Amino acid sequence: MHEDTAEAGRPFTDDGTPESAWRAWQPGWSELDLTPAPPAVVVVAPHPDDEVLGVGGLLVRLHALGAAITVVAVTDGDASHPGSPTLAPAELARRRVAEQHAALAALGLAEVPVHRIGLGDGQVAGHEAALADQVEPLLTPGCWVLTTYTGDRHPDHEATGRAAVLAAGRAGARLLEYPVWTWHWAVPADPRVPWARARTVPLPRPLQEAKRRAVDCYTTQIAALSDDPADSAVLGAPTLARLLRPYETLFV
Repeated sequence: MHEDTAEAGRPFTDDGTPESAWRAWQPGWSELDLTPAPPAVVVVAPHPDDEVLGVGGLLVRLHALGAAITVVAVTDGDASHPGSPTLAPAELARRRVAEQHAALAALGLAEVPVHRIGLGDGQVAGHEAALADQVEPLLTPGCWVLTTYTGDRHPDHEATGRAAVLAAGRAGARLLEYPVWTWHWAVPADPRVPWARARTVPLPRPLQEAKRRAVDCYTTQIAALSDDPADSAVLGAPTLARLLRPYETLFV
């Protein structure tokens, strides 16, 4: 766990870099070329919601181009509210699994298969080799693997990314990383981030609205479970503002 992270489900405790700062930055990134579309796309998400927050719009665009989409759910997100007086971890996991299916349906991806790995939330690090072994059979040469950025500063995100790097390399697949918490801790032009690898995926207005509806399905994450401090929302307004832009960003 990084020095500026807290428990597994709440890696940062402040509001982070405001979206206004990111919007004022004009880095001039190129768009990600989606043609020809890959025959298949496997998105490896450490927690239920990362697949929507990071690349929900891109998944819809690739699906429309004919790519077969598969989701790998590494954990079921049972540790997002440690100490909650409202939901036990098992019930929280059950709800997050249901939310994930609802979110994919909101994107028009209800039929997309979800492979559940079942690793413990906050415990992915140290299991990269085993995770890679489970992801690799889902891959084919030339397919795209979308995964969380290996420098995202959430231990599960980084470990998931490392496992996907291993699996993609062995399968001859193309790896693309999507930042989630990077937008929180980094600042524009931050030298710690590989901006030269960044590409954007524009989201037309209807797709932006669909992504918002998908995010709204994750009620355990965007709303408080109760008035108890342990039940506060994980994804507050500043975080959602950074992740619901009219474009998505990946590192290629």
